[in-house]
Amino acid sequence: MKRVFCIGETLIDFIPVQKEKSLKEVTSFERVAGGAPMNVAIAIAKYGGNSVMLTKIANDSFGDYLVDVLEGNGVDTSYIIRCNEGETGLAFVSVDKLGDRDFSFYRKNSADLLLLPNEVELEWFDKGDLLHFCSVDLVESPMKQTHIKVIDSFQKIGGIVSFDPNVRLPLWPDKESCRRTILDFLPLADIVKVSDEELFFITNIKGEREAINSLFVGNVKVVVYTKGKDGAIIYLKNGEQFEDKGFKVTVSDTTGAGDAFIGGFLSVLLSLDTSRENLCQTVSEHHQQLLTFANASGALTASVKGAIQAAPGKQHVLNFISTQRETMNLVKGDFKRS
Repeated sequence: MKRVFCIGETLIDFIPVQKEKSLKEVTSFERVAGGAPMNVAIAIAKYGGNSVMLTKIANDSFGDYLVDVLEGNGVDTSYIIRCNEGETGLAFVSVDKLGDRDFSFYRKNSADLLLLPNEVELEWFDKGDLLHFCSVDLVESPMKQTHIKVIDSFQKIGGIVSFDPNVRLPLWPDKESCRRTILDFLPLADIVKVSDEELFFITNIKGEREAINSLFVGNVKVVVYTKGKDGAIIYLKNGEQFEDKGFKVTVSDTTGAGDAFIGGFLSVLLSLDTSRENLCQTVSEHHQQLLTFANASGALTASVKGAIQAAPGKQHVLNFISTQRETMNLVKGDFKRS
């Protein structure tokens, strides 16, 4: 069975019990497991896919908790390396009135950054597998070099590589080093997922379509452009584009919504027997299925508090889509009669 290897950080998110307050005002937090690659791995597993977490986790209590959460959600943890030299990274998150977040990170000696290239075996990966990575663990560290090795391995065996920049500026020495690193890794991916909030920062181009076009460098064949409550657009290298307006929900917390979106997208892609050779054709033929499921996944996650705990199961997503379609048909019917 094809697998999605998610490489990168696993950490503890401390989310505020009190809503709509700044971090300095919050007096109590709730512990939840987090980290974008981990969120994606869990989403894929919940949607019936076969996901693998590729990282290093500290031998501390928080590390034990992270492994328990991964295994409890069906993610393959057999490739995770435990270590004593690092600690589990922490992130404190504040949520404003719109459900948007502000982060404060504590992870300078985070165990995931210590994964060495020689601790990863190339024999682990098969041609049918897919690799997903983000930018947080691309800071100067052993883990950055491990990313390079793993991505190179996937390119050599013909596996699909997915990249979500997932910009977190507080983790970088400065904005330019973050932007430059993203641009260095961008050409190595077949699929790039980018949000409307990240597009200008990454490309430094104000025109939306011109900025999107600039992302088609190197191996990039598919760009998935997410616009929050306004849905998403798929752009293909051959010029095709497909848009879905998404689903309207009452936002509780946007933590993990983007991860649920790309997890939903990749899980559908995995179910379609997609290869690097037929990637564009498959996306073109199944764009509505891909966008609908991904948008529903993101919307449902944004409607409840927390990231991983909020990730819905596959049937939950399908029921939500079905209900939304029925509601839309009723509204259209009323409009036609009026």
